[in-house]
Amino acid sequence: MKANPPTRLPGRGPAWVAGCGLLLLLAVSYHNSLRGPFVLDDGPAIVHNPSIRQLWPLSGVIFPHLEDGGVTVSGRPLVNLSLAVNHALGGEAVIGYHLFNLAVHGLAGLVLFGIVRRTLVGRPGGEGGNPTGGVARAPGGSKLLPEHAWGVAFFVAAIWLVHPLQTAAVTYIVQRAEAMMGLCYLLALYGFIRAVEKLETGNRKPETGGRRNWLLLSVGACLAGMACKEVMVTAPLMILLYDRTFVAGGFRAAWQRRWRYYLGLGGTWLVLAALVAGTAGRGGTAGFGIEVSPWEYALTQCQAIVHYLRLVVWPHPLVFDYGIATVESLGAVWGQALFLVGLLGVTIFALWRRPVLGFIGAWFFALLAPSSSIVPVVTQTMAEHRMYLALVAPVLVVAGGLVAALGRRAWPVLGLLAGLAGGVTYARNADYATAEGLWADTVAKRPANARAHHNLGLAEQARGRLDEAERHLRAAIALAPGSPEPLYNLALVLTRQERRDEAIATYREALRVGPDHAATHNNLANLLRAAGQAEEAGRLYAEAVRLQPGFAGARNSYGNWLIDANRPAEALVQLEEAIRLQPEAAEMQFNAGNACAALGRIEAAADHYRAAIRLEPGHAEARNNLGNVLLEADRPGEAMEQFAEAVRLQPAYFEPRRTLALLLLMHLNRPAEARPHLEVLAGLRPGDREIAEALARARAARP
Repeated sequence: MKANPPTRLPGRGPAWVAGCGLLLLLAVSYHNSLRGPFVLDDGPAIVHNPSIRQLWPLSGVIFPHLEDGGVTVSGRPLVNLSLAVNHALGGEAVIGYHLFNLAVHGLAGLVLFGIVRRTLVGRPGGEGGNPTGGVARAPGGSKLLPEHAWGVAFFVAAIWLVHPLQTAAVTYIVQRAEAMMGLCYLLALYGFIRAVEKLETGNRKPETGGRRNWLLLSVGACLAGMACKEVMVTAPLMILLYDRTFVAGGFRAAWQRRWRYYLGLGGTWLVLAALVAGTAGRGGTAGFGIEVSPWEYALTQCQAIVHYLRLVVWPHPLVFDYGIATVESLGAVWGQALFLVGLLGVTIFALWRRPVLGFIGAWFFALLAPSSSIVPVVTQTMAEHRMYLALVAPVLVVAGGLVAALGRRAWPVLGLLAGLAGGVTYARNADYATAEGLWADTVAKRPANARAHHNLGLAEQARGRLDEAERHLRAAIALAPGSPEPLYNLALVLTRQERRDEAIATYREALRVGPDHAATHNNLANLLRAAGQAEEAGRLYAEAVRLQPGFAGARNSYGNWLIDANRPAEALVQLEEAIRLQPEAAEMQFNAGNACAALGRIEAAADHYRAAIRLEPGHAEARNNLGNVLLEADRPGEAMEQFAEAVRLQPAYFEPRRTLALLLLMHLNRPAEARPHLEVLAGLRPGDREIAEALARARAARP
């Protein structure tokens, strides 16, 4: 059989123009997202993630020892590495993190454009059941609209790039895990497509070296994706299905021609298995045997997937956090379940009779299966970011259907759809501008979501709106009475409102429902210590340190308590470990100086006080105490400099001014210099006899 003439791809010029157009559309739709703050899982994954604070040694970044295996970056070393690079370049400035997410998303859109274009255009030199070329016609005779390939590819990529559903994976910083995995997934498929294209002209032999490099890129991208997110598990299977559908004409032919390549792809599963095993079921938040049963989770996904499909067509309301609610009976979702079973049945039938449509359906289900099937993910039973790559399928159906029906008249319609999608995305990104705005939007759309109320309470607390914070935290407690976090944060608000007794009672309730929460032990101890209940406070400090040995703040508080309890040697052990954990904390250096002073280690005390002053030059108390130990070391001149600076920093600070005045009067016989200090001291403590006598002596002295 004579092969059809090949449809040649245009030169690079049109591809560059199309790519620039896609990136411009992306920039316009997302330029208002670059200042959005860290929210929800950004906290533990970025703000409180010690493993991203330095890039070397690299092993500490790629294999971080995180106490919580459920952090978004757990078992995802490349995601953690990307955050470490961001931190190295810009600290916690959010713009760098957002720009990285946009770059990954933009690259994914360009690769998607290439995949769709090359699949539809076709190339010379067919295999197996595809007589017209590598990727031009599927088995079963499904025509792929090669004459419209460029337009379909452009608008599929454009709509996919700026669809509002994608904000959950792009604007929400830590969900770059989804976007990075998506880029790797698409690159793995693109590498395969480039490898199987026959680069023949006339009698020249195929460029086997080039094809080998593309296959290596494909396997490498697959390996990288496994290190980004578990959804990558389906990539080898989808590439094999693509081979069967568009290239080889059958699974057997695909395996026979490229079995070494498929063994390489399959080998990447071993890496994924090791990474998943290392997280222990993502810290007990995913997998079987957790509090959500597979049946309940599967029923919830019936509701979720149909909801996602509706959002593809009508993206409202978009919800940042759906919470952890589940569906408990089939009767509640029987309609959605029946629809999905029918859609799955159509996909299976199409794989046999209409392979192209079958591949599109399989893509949709395969991309959602790892997180939206029967394997529970208890932290989020619904999440829009899971549609990141799955969105390709419905967009392809819509774009391909419109072009098949209208031909070139579909371009204005598709252009309008892309423009509308970009506009809604721009509006949605405005919701991410502030934490309180995002959580207020979530509460309005999901008022029964305890986590949304909790986080809105935190946002209001950060703004100083304590009454509003209290209202939302109490709502969270009412919706989730077994959760200690809202109780803990309510106690913080009550403490700031100086309602100490209520705060103590709330902390005690938080410990009842969450006895392993170290920060609750520490904060309750602080309140009890201030209330004179020192013995119980000491026990709570010790328990906080036991529960969380890396909690520098608890060690500092415990060390301070041990100094007051006249146990300075034990205090110094706690404080030195606190400094090791948090070396830039001035208060810990100050307390360590106090412990050393109590032990009579004068030089060590002076070193700690100096460290505290270096970290916090305005620390007047550290200067006062440094002056005291310098006096003990018989260095009065240096001591007076510290007392004078402490007085300058805090004019009403009694102790350093008193010591300075008495030194000037009694030891240096400089009454004229002592007199102004003594007059201030007399005003601060009118009944102080020693000061009154010293002032009288200074006044009586000759000028």
